Amino acid sequence: MVKIRKAVLEDAPAIAVVHVAAWREAYRGVVSEEILKSLSIKRRAEQWVNSLSDESYPYRRAFVAEMNGQVSGFANYGPPQDNSLGFDGELFAIYVLRNAQNQGTGKELVYEVVKGMRELGWNSMMVWVLKDNPSRGFYERLGGWYLAERSIEIGGEPLIEVAYGWRDLNKFSA
Repeated sequence: MVKIRKAVLEDAPAIAVVHVAAWREAYRGVVSEEILKSLSIKRRAEQWVNSLSDESYPYRRAFVAEMNGQVSGFANYGPPQDNSLGFDGELFAIYVLRNAQNQGTGKELVYEVVKGMRELGWNSMMVWVLKDNPSRGFYERLGGWYLAERSIEIGGEPLIEVAYGWRDLNKFSA
């Protein structure tokens, strides 16, 4: 059984473990092994401590998924980093460990994010995802519409991100 709850400061280390592990699972073959090996749980935990403890930080709104008392996934959201596409909110990240996938965990995390956005009075949401992410169809299955793509760099490597969006969160379904 998956339990979704608001992330608290004490979750930072566990979120960091999931963040790094899920990156390594999802992006093997998409980004270089060098980049994946360079990911640091310690650095990521420090970033999450900073994020979750600072009310002014845009990435602070987060939920965690727990299975058997262990954090197995997370999602965070806030105002869009780029307002040019005309969305109220952005799903910044959602990661679920492979052993917790295909059990509704991702959907439940997105439901909570949508609920959180609605509580803030936001009516639309977008997300950027690596074009070569093998799980990108997740957003399409949730009804996300392809919006745009852009070039980015991760660790000096050029990559392409694509954006998906939902214009009316009141009609959101997963």
